[in-house]
Amino acid sequence: MHKLWLIIKREYITRVKTKGFVIGTLIVPLVGIGFTLFIVYLVGHQSSKAMRISIVDNGGGIAPVVASDLQFRQSNGKPQFTVEQLIERPTDANAVQKDLRAKINAGTLDGYLVIPADLSQSVELHTKNSGNFSLLGPVSSAVNEGVVEARLNARGVHVENVRDLVKGPDLQVIKVTKEGESVEKGQTIGIAIALVILLYMSLLMYGIITMRSVLEEKTTRTMEVLISAVTPSQLLAGKILGVAGVAVTQFLIWGATIVLLGSYGVAMAAMGGAGSLLSGIHVPASLMICAVIYFFCGYFLYASMFAAVGAACSSEQDAQQLQWIAMAPLVFTMLIYSVVLNDSSSRLSVILSEVPFFGPVLMPLRVSLQTPPLWQIALSIAILLLSIAIVIFGSAKIYRVGILMYGKRPTLPELVRWLRYS
Repeated sequence: MHKLWLIIKREYITRVKTKGFVIGTLIVPLVGIGFTLFIVYLVGHQSSKAMRISIVDNGGGIAPVVASDLQFRQSNGKPQFTVEQLIERPTDANAVQKDLRAKINAGTLDGYLVIPADLSQSVELHTKNSGNFSLLGPVSSAVNEGVVEARLNARGVHVENVRDLVKGPDLQVIKVTKEGESVEKGQTIGIAIALVILLYMSLLMYGIITMRSVLEEKTTRTMEVLISAVTPSQLLAGKILGVAGVAVTQFLIWGATIVLLGSYGVAMAAMGGAGSLLSGIHVPASLMICAVIYFFCGYFLYASMFAAVGAACSSEQDAQQLQWIAMAPLVFTMLIYSVVLNDSSSRLSVILSEVPFFGPVLMPLRVSLQTPPLWQIALSIAILLLSIAIVIFGSAKIYRVGILMYGKRPTLPELVRWLRYS
């Protein structure tokens, strides 16, 4: 036990003292905070400059309604559009459009709208900034209201405000849970996808760290010295637990950052009121606990596989070619997680989340969307623990044979033969 502790301590201290660990531990939270604040800024930021627009109505009667609707629209208390000119039934439409294009190129006009005499044809918006999709919705809505009013007038139906007539009610999604109900603003999907990416990247990153740790000691012949003092099983366990300690340290720092960021988000949400984008964001403690449990279960499962790959190879190039054995289930999880995202309670989602190689990512995803029955979570953990024991047993056999094997990269049949050695 003392030797195992020395291996864990050595592996932990060696990793924690590296510049990569320090930089990664500090940079990731800073990047996360900066990215979050940038997204919040982009969501809440709207251009304060009104779009200068002219309207050419070839049929007549629609332009005033469209202009009234556009001038009514505001963003952050400021008008989105300024209607510079209304041109109804022009005698020379081509000359009018040529003049308007010259104004756009000169910078005195941002765009012009062409309404055809035959309303079955397309309405055209001519502008330099064709990528500003936030303006397409308001313009399209204003044109639709103008066309609706024209058609109603043609049938002898006169209304003062078409907007109130054609406007439908807003749809608000309410998420129902055992604890109660809450307004859904997309935060559930956002948290679920963020959790999937975090678990995938973490399992892959720490698995590769374990593989490279084994490979580094093997290529520098340090392994030959270590194996003379401890058994291969102790060395494998020490490396896996040592890297796990590094993961715990890094996650504690990241977790503290998330808590601080979450506290800031709650404060900002309180300042922004109930309608704030941040007001609906809430990560339950049960979800955090579930994610931590499944991360470490997944880590021991995949780290054992990556360690076996590192022990079986003699160079970085060989390891890169063979690591697909350990990476394939994890990559496949990212290809199928949308199945669970679409319907977390379907039979296929339940089966996939019980598969041990997929469970570390898919079961926390199900918990974040809709908490499954407790027996499914318990069964998933039990299967995962049994699989970890089997994989570690097999990896220990490959590790015992491979750590002192040098030369060419072993083939898959050779790895199977190593598993049969007593």
